[in-house]
Amino acid sequence: MKRHLAIAALVAAPVLVPAISHAQSMDAHDMMSGDHAMTHSADMAEHAGMMTAGSPEGETGAITEPGQSAFAAIQEIVAHLLADPETDWSRVDIEALRQHLIDMNNVTLHAQVSESDIPGGARFEAISEAPEVTASIRAMVPAHVATMNGVEGWKMSAEEIPGGSALTVTGADAQKIRALGFIGILTVGAHHQAHHLAIAKGEAMHGH
Repeated sequence: MKRHLAIAALVAAPVLVPAISHAQSMDAHDMMSGDHAMTHSADMAEHAGMMTAGSPEGETGAITEPGQSAFAAIQEIVAHLLADPETDWSRVDIEALRQHLIDMNNVTLHAQVSESDIPGGARFEAISEAPEVTASIRAMVPAHVATMNGVEGWKMSAEEIPGGSALTVTGADAQKIRALGFIGILTVGAHHQAHHLAIAKGEAMHGH
């Protein structure tokens, strides 16, 4: 009887061993798969973190465009005034700066400009059929002449004409004056930034 049991055990053993081995192999595979899944998940999380850190949402400080140039100009001036402990808030007039920027926009984008060559330079006539643009032209052109006459060695003069103003510019390099044209002449000197600050602080000699 005992011999038969021993033989039965020996016969059954080869069946059990592969089964146990297979189970161990499955457990090992599952553990390896789990490790791989954890590693993969960690890699994905790290990658996602890197993507977030490198995106505009992750770097708020890198976003600089406020969306509108006049708004940006006002924002810059306001930041300067807030940072200056000596700002006299009783004189600050941001609305005056906004009105000036409206004039700049009207003249830059909406004025109709014609040019005539004259000895030593050019005469520019800036006009508009829109009353608000005409007003902006008549505000900016004489103010520019009053501020910038003599810059680059140029002689400037302004006169009122129907619908706007005429700007006459002469100097040693007539070709340069003609090449710059009306709007190019208005930009020469990079004085607008300082002028904007003066307007906002209530210190401008003229409103435009």
